[in-house]
Amino acid sequence: MNGHKIENIAAVILYIEEHLNEKLDLDTVAKAVGYSKYHLHRMFTDTVGLTLHDYIQRRKLTEAAKLLVFSEKPIIEIALTAGYESQQAFASVFKAMYKQTPLEYRQNKFFYPLQLEFTLNKNLSVSDTVIQEISYAAPADIPDWMNFITLVIDGFPCLDEAAHLEQVKQYIQRRQALVMRDGPVMTGAAAFSHQTGSIDFMAVHPQYRRYGAAKALLDFIMRNLLVGREVSITTFRTGDKADTGQREEYQRLGFAEAELLTEFGYPTQRLILPPKQEKGDNG
Repeated sequence: MNGHKIENIAAVILYIEEHLNEKLDLDTVAKAVGYSKYHLHRMFTDTVGLTLHDYIQRRKLTEAAKLLVFSEKPIIEIALTAGYESQQAFASVFKAMYKQTPLEYRQNKFFYPLQLEFTLNKNLSVSDTVIQEISYAAPADIPDWMNFITLVIDGFPCLDEAAHLEQVKQYIQRRQALVMRDGPVMTGAAAFSHQTGSIDFMAVHPQYRRYGAAKALLDFIMRNLLVGREVSITTFRTGDKADTGQREEYQRLGFAEAELLTEFGYPTQRLILPPKQEKGDNG
């Protein structure tokens, strides 16, 4: 992925941020940055891992959710600011993504983002050796870890950053947290429990998802840390519109469906991966 292309997409993201309260679609953005719609769509999706439409929608809904919790603005006004022509149209999309109506979300007074502004790594240097560079997380990694969270927030509905920070410190202390890097940039992270055999957090920088980074993290855990164990992870349920591909990725890695759960009021599903059979193992 060339640096020029990444610079171009960074400019597109900046344009979106500066015009979030205006009408934004592929036509508008393509015209503003001087690309054909087709070229922009392909380039944006390749780089960010989301279509431009989905990214804009998720950013606008995140800002709308913020206004619901932190302002007194009427819901209809928030709906119009987010680009919806009626409160009903806004409520329908909002509920599909947040699992609550805008009014319920406002009453719950707990803001969490669907999508934060995307910061690109402009010095991407993907190679097999980079992807395999996995180590135990140390306290010095915490600031990078928390910055990394903003890039992978799409995979973690209801994430409470303050609570997550406390958990990360404990995982690091117990040597149950891993980081993957491309030079100074954190490209992947995972936290797991020896006790339950669960992966409690696993995420890959969107720019690195296509390069097998999730598989490398999982293989490291299965080979070194949860050897011979059934491993579980929770993710979105089938058909959840808020899922940007996490469920499909886990299933591609071999996870199978287990029970349906509700975590922090959000519908999820546990997936399980059977123990890895070693070569020559007759079991």
